[in-house]
Amino acid sequence: MQTPVRFFGALAVALAVLVAPLGAPSGAQAAMPDSFADLAEKVSPAVVDIKTESGIAKPLGEQGQGQPSSPFDDFFKDFNGDGPPIQRSEGLGAGFVISADGYIVTNNHVIDGADTIEVEFFSGDKRPATVVGRDLATDVAVLKVEAPDPLPFVTFGDSDKMRVGDWVVAVGNPLGQGFSVSAGIISARKRELNGVYDDFLQTDAAINKGNSGGPLFNTEGQVIGMNTAILSPTGTSIGIGFAMASNVVSGVADQLRQHGEMQRGWLGARIQSVTPALADKLGLPAPGGAMVVDVPDGPARDAGLRPGDVILRFDGAELKDASDLTRRVGRAPAGSKVTLTLRRDGAEKTLDVTLGQRETGLPEAEQPKAAADQPEPQTAPQPDPAPAQPAPDSMILGMALEPLTDDLRGEFNLPDDVNGLAVTDVASDSAAYDKGIRAGDLLTEAGQEKLATVDDLTRVLDKAREGGRSSILILLRSSIMPRFVSLPVE
Repeated sequence: MQTPVRFFGALAVALAVLVAPLGAPSGAQAAMPDSFADLAEKVSPAVVDIKTESGIAKPLGEQGQGQPSSPFDDFFKDFNGDGPPIQRSEGLGAGFVISADGYIVTNNHVIDGADTIEVEFFSGDKRPATVVGRDLATDVAVLKVEAPDPLPFVTFGDSDKMRVGDWVVAVGNPLGQGFSVSAGIISARKRELNGVYDDFLQTDAAINKGNSGGPLFNTEGQVIGMNTAILSPTGTSIGIGFAMASNVVSGVADQLRQHGEMQRGWLGARIQSVTPALADKLGLPAPGGAMVVDVPDGPARDAGLRPGDVILRFDGAELKDASDLTRRVGRAPAGSKVTLTLRRDGAEKTLDVTLGQRETGLPEAEQPKAAADQPEPQTAPQPDPAPAQPAPDSMILGMALEPLTDDLRGEFNLPDDVNGLAVTDVASDSAAYDKGIRAGDLLTEAGQEKLATVDDLTRVLDKAREGGRSSILILLRSSIMPRFVSLPVE
């Protein structure tokens, strides 16, 4: 399996691939023109080559000419003072002007670590650039150049309207050969590489080293993506390239221009995708949306969001899954007021939420992404189970359960404000074991009813059986994260 490559100046770094489902949004684009010449002539003045230079101090002895016994030692001392010799490193990439007053967007990895940044325009004019702001999460950076006259610039288009099969044009500086144009189509949408906010368009338009940070245009000359990575065994294009969607890039660029940093919205709820199995148990017509599994202190709790709520729409936009919600919240500015449409107790309800700021809210480590993106059940890797043993009669659904006591809280390292039934053992031949439930986990709800005693669970199970239900939803606190699992009641 190949891995996508992002170009860090003269270096190539391999990234793991996580493939997201393809999307198929509505919207149409013009048919393929007889030529892309008019488009290329129109947009090229706003596309720039970016050249960077950085100085890396190398200790004496690391380079051959700097060995302690080398006659060149005195030369390096004279040239660099008493410090080590400096090795100059050059990088290249591309970018595009987004305003007449000289703001330029590119990949962060193009300019990361640079001491000097120079941009070259299509006209041949060269100007120094300064960094306005950069965002590691999306690999976006904004630069600024000063010019005596207004600069030609390009505008962002709506990447959500791009369809698989639409024509696109990439402009950049491949392999340092200067301005170059390549054409292709959108091969896939909604690709993810390695980030929480990833939303990549896949294209077969040729993208190579030096194209990083350059624009991907639709046939109307609007930027619908920023060329960022390729999938290749050689480091050169084989027809699988990735451009970060313009609807991500434009929002990040706006915030970097305004604040010099990102101030992302933060909802403060832990979520998981609604899989077909969960949709069936919840009585939803189809999978989709994000199910709330935990609501710690934060904006979501302040607005009245509860575990078990299924968020269907964010500010009127249908949610495909939990990742979709994460991206939309991240695009919204901190402090903005948004409307969530959710399903609770079989009925739709709306909540207005004032988003917090992710960078100053819950730490990233406490907001795992994995459970939101993988089908239920979400389990940690487990060793091969021991030979199946029959469950003792005292077990319920294959689990040995005890009301939570202070001793068990200490043994399982559970906080004081959590209540439920502690799992002390799980039969290896049970559905609970298959769903990843292990000793040390905590059952807090069953059938969306709070659990404090074993009798509480027994009562919920009896009610489910009497109602002809074959399974029940359990809210589980585990070492992975809070999550819902479905267990058979028989």
